[in-house]
Amino acid sequence: MGPRPQLRRKFLLLAAVLSLFSTTGGSKQDPWQLWSSFSSHFIDPASGRVFDPAGDQHTTSEGQAYALFFALAAHDRATFDRVISWTQANLAAGDLATHLPAWRWGKAADGKWKILDSNSASDADVWTAYSLIEAGRLWRVPADATLGDALLALIAKSEVANLPGFGPMLLPGSSGFQHGNVTTLNPSYLPLFLFERFAAVDPSGPWNVIASGIPRLLDQSARHGFAMDWVEYVPGDGFSPVADPAAQGSGPSNSAAPCGSYDAIRVYLWAGMMNSSDPQRPAILNSVGGMAAYLAAHNAPPEKINDQGIPSEQPGPIGFSAAVIPYLRALPGSSRAAATQTIRLSAQRNPGSGLYGNDAAYYDQCLCLFSTGFSTGKFRFGRAGELIVNVN
Repeated sequence: MGPRPQLRRKFLLLAAVLSLFSTTGGSKQDPWQLWSSFSSHFIDPASGRVFDPAGDQHTTSEGQAYALFFALAAHDRATFDRVISWTQANLAAGDLATHLPAWRWGKAADGKWKILDSNSASDADVWTAYSLIEAGRLWRVPADATLGDALLALIAKSEVANLPGFGPMLLPGSSGFQHGNVTTLNPSYLPLFLFERFAAVDPSGPWNVIASGIPRLLDQSARHGFAMDWVEYVPGDGFSPVADPAAQGSGPSNSAAPCGSYDAIRVYLWAGMMNSSDPQRPAILNSVGGMAAYLAAHNAPPEKINDQGIPSEQPGPIGFSAAVIPYLRALPGSSRAAATQTIRLSAQRNPGSGLYGNDAAYYDQCLCLFSTGFSTGKFRFGRAGELIVNVN
């Protein structure tokens, strides 16, 4: 009787890993099936517009940026070109070299499809610039790299601010995030490997200093080892959690109280995807170690964690489990927790649609694409933040 529970756990882990690899394309020869399913459900095949089927079919610059990265990782040049063309034409006044993309586009009250909010979203902007720069290198298309460099210069000009007593840092957008001496920031907008890559391609920019500040920001802003969605910086007082600036919005991430939820879950994902030889990796993983401790005794990440570090009883959606798998695999002693999340993820794959979760939510699929693409070796990030891909 004694060994059987241990053997059963090993069997479940093996089954979950095999399921993950078989359903997401675990070998160099297999197509990336989740990317194919995502493309067919969320990207207009003619225009390259990424839309959220839930609600009003709107488009965000984040959706365009993520699709651009996934198309690059999947070596899907045709989709890459359509996505960047639509983004440039509809969100950036026809030229990403001179206009940061507007963050939201959709059907307005007058019935016309157009920009609904012209402010930029810097998380989308850095992923777009990164994907263009890396497409130029990997596909040997100088025009892509040139456009990425130009967008990077716009980001440095419009979305970077110097925090007194701390240093330069990426703002969440070009306007609305600085009020007097108070600056609002979003930790999930700061994947360290992107800024390490920017520092390599643009040594004269603020990127290296930003990169060196990201571990400090996470260490000082994570409460009880949990990342927060939004934080504010006050010189002399440091960082403290704040409510979502768009708390009146309709999206699932909008919270009227400070918490770690739909935005912050990406902090664990980015930490887990860092190159294992990056000297900053241990500090970043340690700063958000509360999630690993929680998952050692629970079957799913919580949907929300308040600013006192107290998790909600409501489990997060399936994308949350996907997001923490690379993070848990990067932490010694968390293999059982990683197996539990892998089993939960595998159990919620719909074989008909190829997507995850009962409602196949757009955001969940993005988190699953990052997680499973990384876990199955579709892509990695090098020591200097460069993208490494398996080309089919």
